Amino acid sequence: MTNLRELRLRMRAIRQTLQVTKAMNLISTSKLRNGRRILSDTEPYFNRIQESMLDIIVSAERIDNKFLNASGKEDTSRTAIVVITSDKGLAGGYNANVFRHVDELCQRLSKPVLILIGEIGHRHFIHSPWLVLENFSFKSRMPSMEDAKEIADYLILQYIWGSFEEIHLVYTHMYNTIKLLPRELQLLPLNEEWIKEEAEINGIKKKDYHFEYLPSRNAVLDTLVPMYVRGVLHGALVEAYVSEHSARMSAMDESTKSAEELLETLQVHYNRTRQAKITQEMTEITGGAEALS
Repeated sequence: MTNLRELRLRMRAIRQTLQVTKAMNLISTSKLRNGRRILSDTEPYFNRIQESMLDIIVSAERIDNKFLNASGKEDTSRTAIVVITSDKGLAGGYNANVFRHVDELCQRLSKPVLILIGEIGHRHFIHSPWLVLENFSFKSRMPSMEDAKEIADYLILQYIWGSFEEIHLVYTHMYNTIKLLPRELQLLPLNEEWIKEEAEINGIKKKDYHFEYLPSRNAVLDTLVPMYVRGVLHGALVEAYVSEHSARMSAMDESTKSAEELLETLQVHYNRTRQAKITQEMTEITGGAEALS
């Protein structure tokens, strides 16, 4: 028969776990709400840059620009993969799905190197066969435009120097609070198909405008592309942040339900064990009284 003291210790541990899971659920709910607000605030800025980029890219067939064409140094250049993960765990399959997607991507691309954003990703990929070049961490806070600028400046500088032939980005896209899937896009060189696809999703269509670019279309592209990369990175960072807390909220909700079910089962077992012990003691007292009489 299970000791009553042991059952009480188990039940107390589960109650303490319940306090943690409920608190983390509330924190993630608050951060998710804040992240969604910031994500919606950044959309007009990004959509406007995307609209301008779409107009330039579609009519840029004759432009020889470093951001449109790869450098061609296939013997020395590598393919950079920017991977966005979380700084903390307890988020269900959020990070594991990203790891699996990156592993498949690394097998397809030539000479992949990883640029990691998030401590969990760094802990995982540091023991993988893939080369880790750099790691960024925001200590679980909301990523800002300055954070995106820091990473974008680093990527663009390395690309201009010819260190990277291509730059890909992998992050978690939140279709809804339940459907969270890893997403891949090519940052540099600019991918016309992806830009058109994103523009259609966001309801942006190419206008029949005839702009005059001063001093030249190439110079405007050199200025606009870094802004575009920063906007894409910031949007991906915020969306990954929102997805992380959505995943953690769901995971903590499931953990809370499981803990409550287990606590209820243990409570029933505790009551039965206690009742059985009381019955046994009463039987022994009655038997002793009868023996004495």
